[in-house]
Amino acid sequence: MKYTEEHEWLRVEGDLVVVGITGHAAEQLGDVVFVELPETGTQVAAGDEASVIESVKAASDILAPLDGEIVEVNERLTTSPGLVNDDPLGAWFFKMKIDDLSVLDGFMDEDAYNALIG
Repeated sequence: MKYTEEHEWLRVEGDLVVVGITGHAAEQLGDVVFVELPETGTQVAAGDEASVIESVKAASDILAPLDGEIVEVNERLTTSPGLVNDDPLGAWFFKMKIDDLSVLDGFMDEDAYNALIG
C-alpha cells in the first residue's frame, strides 16, 4: 500500500490501482454524510478532482493521484457514506487503470505516511 500527501491510500489489484482515504483523513473529516463518485470511463490527470466527500464538518475533494481512467466506482458509498468512517481501508472510492504501475514507487510507504501525520 502507498500513500499520498493528500491522505489517500493506493493499493494495487492486478493491473488496477484502488484509491481510498486514510483513517487519519476520515477522522479529521468526522461523520461522512455524502460521497460523489466519478463516472466510469472518465480520463483523469493527477491532481484532477475525482470525487467529493462531505462530512458534518467539511466538504473535500478527492483528487486523482495518477493519470489514468476510472474503471470502477464503489457505489455502496453513495447509499452508505458512513462506510468511510467505519472502515477507511475497506471503503475504496474508485479503481483506476494506469499505463505504468512503477509510478507508485514515488509515493510514500506506511512508515513515511505515519511520519507525515506525526
